[in-house]
Formats: sequence, structure tokens, C-alpha cells
Amino acid sequence: MKKQEFIRELALALERPDEGLQEDVLLADIPEWDSLAVISFIALVDEHFGAAVEGEKLAAATTVADLIVIVQPHLED
Repeated sequence: MKKQEFIRELALALERPDEGLQEDVLLADIPEWDSLAVISFIALVDEHFGAAVEGEKLAAATTVADLIVIVQPHLED
């Protein structure tokens, strides 16, 4: 999966259009980013990459780019 595909999948998980989901967007500014969205993100990573999300990294994430950093080792170039 490439980065843009991941952003599209993240937007689907959040049930929002992916056009507005840019790397510099603050998670706090995304109305759909709540505890259920966090669970959806964890499930997305597990389903697509078979990987677990480290809680500390997720708790420290403040932007969409931070979420991308979490999955970066699993993304295609």
C-alpha cells in the first residue's frame, strides 16, 4: 500500500472525504477523530499490515503525518 492509498483508507475508516485529509491536518481538527476513530485506525493497521500499533506512538500523534509515520515501515515507496 502506498501513502496516498493509506490516506484514502484512513478517510474511509473516519467516514469522511479523503480530499480534506492532508498530512499537515491536526487530528484535533478532525471532528471524526474520537475514541472510535482510534480503534478504527488500530484495526486498519492490523487488517492491512498485520501489525500492532504502539500505544505511546499513537498517543503522541497530533497530525495525519504522525499516523503515517506509525505505518511508514509497512508502506510501499
